[in-house]
Amino acid sequence: MMKTRNLLIIPIICLMAISSCKTLMSYTSILNCDFRMKSMDNTQLAGVNIQHIKSFSDLNFAQAGKLTTAYLAGNVPLSFQLNLEGINPNANEATMARFDWILSIDDKQMATGTNQREFKLPANNGTQVIPLNISINLLEVLNSENKNSLLNFAFNLADAGNKPSRVGIKIKPTIYVNTVPVTYPGYLELGTEFGGSN
Repeated sequence: MMKTRNLLIIPIICLMAISSCKTLMSYTSILNCDFRMKSMDNTQLAGVNIQHIKSFSDLNFAQAGKLTTAYLAGNVPLSFQLNLEGINPNANEATMARFDWILSIDDKQMATGTNQREFKLPANNGTQVIPLNISINLLEVLNSENKNSLLNFAFNLADAGNKPSRVGIKIKPTIYVNTVPVTYPGYLELGTEFGGSN
């Protein structure tokens, strides 16, 4: 009877060991992955597309009127899609279950949040674009600014190639391994190139 019980315990221990190895491999994989800000698209200010607007004087009459009306109404929403990109140099696929983020413009913190969508990063230098939709009411963040200063703050957020030029972001990825959340020990500050550089 004892011999039979021992024979049953051996495969259970093996399965636990395999599970632990997979957990460690998954955690190691996500730590080795790198992330960057790839591009910034569809920049809107109070419903006006300002992706390539450099200053308030570049707006036409209708656009300027719409932004002025939004300012007087006390609601000037700035929205854009910030496209992050992850690269996985490992031999194993890495899965990012969610990530916390902190967004800044000109080194001023503007918004925080959590992206709950799952993303898989393919093995062997595979890449994955991770879109992040941002929406900020500028009047709530920059309430001491006058109209021209506040509106001009929203222009020139990206360069001619749509790479973020004034936007910064930090992320803290979380992976799920066997239903257990494993969170990166600290925030990663992303640049526009892999390795954290701009």
